[in-house]
Amino acid sequence: MSKKRGLGRGLGALIPGDAGDDAQTGLRQVPIASIQPNPHQPRSVMDEEKLAELAASIGEHGLIQPLIVTENEGRYILIAGERRWRAAQLAGLRELPVVVKEATPQAML
Repeated sequence: MSKKRGLGRGLGALIPGDAGDDAQTGLRQVPIASIQPNPHQPRSVMDEEKLAELAASIGEHGLIQPLIVTENEGRYILIAGERRWRAAQLAGLRELPVVVKEATPQAML
């Protein structure tokens, strides 16, 4: 019998189970109201139907992949994940997992 090959570690290897606040990874749970969209978001139009589908999925399964944000004066600005953020709002989530990164204005484009 051959052994299964692959990563085999699952998402838990990337994202710790107690995602409350992890100083090493920058992963933390933050109130959804403290997150702002990136003013330089290149995507100006979002498909409302697809957003509703994503919101239904997030409502059923939760947000699996954390948003990437930068912190600015106690608020968080999205670097990556605006569709997930908008869908999470539609799904009624109050807190979201985020990874906090330091970012220059250039990196946020």
